[in-house]
Amino acid sequence: MCHTAPVVDRSFADPSLAALYDVLNPWGPGDDFYLGLVMSAQAVLDVGCGTGRLLTRARAEGHPGRLVGLDPAAAMLVRARGGERGVEWVLGDLRSRAWFGEFDLVVMTGHAFQVLLGDEELRLALHAVRAALCDGGHFVFETRNPAARPWETWTPKAVREVGYGDGTVRVWHEVEEPVLGERVTFTETFDRGHPQGPWTSRTTLRFLAPDTLSRFLAEAGLTVVEQYGDWGRGPLAPASPEIVTVARATAY
Repeated sequence: MCHTAPVVDRSFADPSLAALYDVLNPWGPGDDFYLGLVMSAQAVLDVGCGTGRLLTRARAEGHPGRLVGLDPAAAMLVRARGGERGVEWVLGDLRSRAWFGEFDLVVMTGHAFQVLLGDEELRLALHAVRAALCDGGHFVFETRNPAARPWETWTPKAVREVGYGDGTVRVWHEVEEPVLGERVTFTETFDRGHPQGPWTSRTTLRFLAPDTLSRFLAEAGLTVVEQYGDWGRGPLAPASPEIVTVARATAY
């Protein structure tokens, strides 16, 4: 089967911006949530692993089994490979690489699930996840809760400043209006005060409601067993910031 090559957002493909990723996204409660799951699994596939810090931490804390990180952005994997050589780092995505029953846990962190924009793209990815899992294995991921309308806070007025190297980086977002349906397109701008001006990347994310997520998962042979509204495993409510989904692979 012929697959379209993965499209990589500039903020992940550009080596300069990839180097900023962990600075802008420091380790937090979500990472702790996933680390606990990884440490209790024997074989783990991290889809959209980015700079690889989850699997790198797991190995550093003594995970004895198989750890595989998959990402379509070469710049991110360069950083991952520099941090931990005891992990299999694979360039590509779920449409370009296949595993069959090799993992008891597959994760997608950092809202990576939301870059699956089309129905067919989503179905292919979920079927690939199910194929990679052994019967009874688990697929765990999070999406932002559309009921909370988080994109309404993504405005140029909400500027973040973080220290980087010997300077400061200013970061802000701007949503392209109008927002129609499940897809939100926005720009992310990084300003380091460089004479050539700031860098800007453009991203589209898909916001799926819990019932829609469950339907797509069920089509692929994945049954939702838990959905949380936050990283403390709180109940999912309309104002919850996250939809953290735990799905189990049903037997073929």
